[in-house]
Amino acid sequence: MRTRTLTTLAGAVAALTLPLAVPASAADGAVLTVGSPDGAAVAAGDVLTAPLAAGSTATFYSSATGTSGLTCTSSQFTAAVTGNPAAPGTATESVTAHTFDAASCTTNVIGVLGVTSITVNNLPYDSTVSSDGTVTVTPPAGSTVRTTVVLRTLLGSVNCVYQAPGLTGTASNDDHTIAFERQQFSKVSGSSLCFANGYFSAKYAPVTGDGEVVYVN
Repeated sequence: MRTRTLTTLAGAVAALTLPLAVPASAADGAVLTVGSPDGAAVAAGDVLTAPLAAGSTATFYSSATGTSGLTCTSSQFTAAVTGNPAAPGTATESVTAHTFDAASCTTNVIGVLGVTSITVNNLPYDSTVSSDGTVTVTPPAGSTVRTTVVLRTLLGSVNCVYQAPGLTGTASNDDHTIAFERQQFSKVSGSSLCFANGYFSAKYAPVTGDGEVVYVN
């Protein structure tokens, strides 16, 4: 009788315990989630967007430590998620648009009156977002990350073309940002009014998908 009671008790304990013993893969969340760190996984094909963080600017300076160059207060990127594995891991995206509102841009370059346009070329770019917050942007094979800046001068328009092999940034859940700091571009064409190197810095936030903030896990 005692043996039967102990066996029954053991079976009851097992019955209560088993529902909690889920596989690790089911318990783990995805690298990218919306709403909260344990929110719904961002699905492949979902589109993420982010404007410049409130009160911040995107800058393109002639040196890594200087303040001579271009400053814009309006910019945005758009990316489509192509893969979102379980965390920890690396999600993949396709950057389909990266825009700058030229009307929001100013310049302090001597001889330059203003900015006509800033166009990001060679899109789409491949992008990865890792669980440690590292963000990479790479161009298609055989291409470069390229930007064409059109400036207004007393002598007319000047086209400045810059390129880089890729970009590296950082994602943060604190304010749902992706930040790029002093990413170096080299001039490939343009007049002497186009500085030889451009250093790009910007903070984009909040990163959202379907109106909800995106977390990196």
